[in-house]
Amino acid sequence: MEQGHGKRRRVLSGMGKAGVALVSAAALGVSALGWTAYRSVTVAVTTDDVIAAPATTQSTGKAPATATTFLLVGVDSRTDAQGRPLPREVLDELQAGEADGQQNTDTMMLVHVPADPTKKAFAVSLPRDSYVDIAGGYGKHKLNSAYARAKNAQGSATAGRRNLIETVSNLTGLRVDHYAEINMYAFSQITKAVGGVPVCLNKAVKDSYSGADFPQGEQVLQGADALKFVRQRHGLPKGDLDRVRRQQAFLAGLAGRVLSAGTLTDPGKVAGLLDAVKTSVVLDQNWDLLSLAEQVQGLTGGRIEFHTIPTIRPDLATPADGTAVEVNPKQVKAFINDLLSATPPPPVQMRQGLGAAEPPQQPITANGVHCVN
Repeated sequence: MEQGHGKRRRVLSGMGKAGVALVSAAALGVSALGWTAYRSVTVAVTTDDVIAAPATTQSTGKAPATATTFLLVGVDSRTDAQGRPLPREVLDELQAGEADGQQNTDTMMLVHVPADPTKKAFAVSLPRDSYVDIAGGYGKHKLNSAYARAKNAQGSATAGRRNLIETVSNLTGLRVDHYAEINMYAFSQITKAVGGVPVCLNKAVKDSYSGADFPQGEQVLQGADALKFVRQRHGLPKGDLDRVRRQQAFLAGLAGRVLSAGTLTDPGKVAGLLDAVKTSVVLDQNWDLLSLAEQVQGLTGGRIEFHTIPTIRPDLATPADGTAVEVNPKQVKAFINDLLSATPPPPVQMRQGLGAAEPPQQPITANGVHCVN
């Protein structure tokens, strides 16, 4: 719910941030630096009681026997995971304004890891402006307001997180097993720790809102420049939907860097990754990162696909929330079911009688560099 130019400059991506932070922590659990690094993350990371534990929660030291779904959330926050304001020099570097404690869930992604390691995992982006039913009786609004509405009404970040989880679960039909939240500072630090991320643009861009000013073609970005790349939506043909696509391509490149041998065997890079994870990540209280590490081994390259939920109109006029992205919940659930069954979705009409959706784009994988708008 942006207001004016200043608010627009605060839009950022959390998709790449949240995803790679969890990949970093999980990968460290099975790297040569493994156990010490894993313990340092689990002892220091902030947790919250946002998801009820399943019936069987005791760790066996082996990968889970069931599929697992994570909700990864990037928040537009100028504080760390403990609520402490970021230093002025950090805010200036990120062009982030004041440390006012505001927390907008500007990027949300579901990641589904199958129980069968031979099957593909998938990540599905949920555009922040999707017009959906907000859990908790708040009515129909933009998806990114689910967190803030419950937090403001109940005075609790925990309530906000729980409401967002319920809203996403209702929309997609997927049970959310785990939750991860990360802020802008960790994103900047992670990209620096891995030595930058390769990206590719179809044409040069210059955007005063995000600060993005990049040439056409392939380049390597880190820190504040990486943040500008993933936060831009003004000037893109499909606005926020193109930004989601850009975020997916960025995360694919970032995951490749994090999981490379050159990163996980370099003590300096590992230390940088750990510092970012420990200070700027919030996990649900039941997360067993060591089991996750075992489960995601081998899920690299073409075995992870990035998608976006089907959308209809990107310029839906709403009674109180301005312009939003129109989605059909039945269409979304059908799309998720197709992914679960490894059935390629129909090219335009998701299922007969559910209304025409935007033609789905080819999924992005972690193989190579993907050129985007």
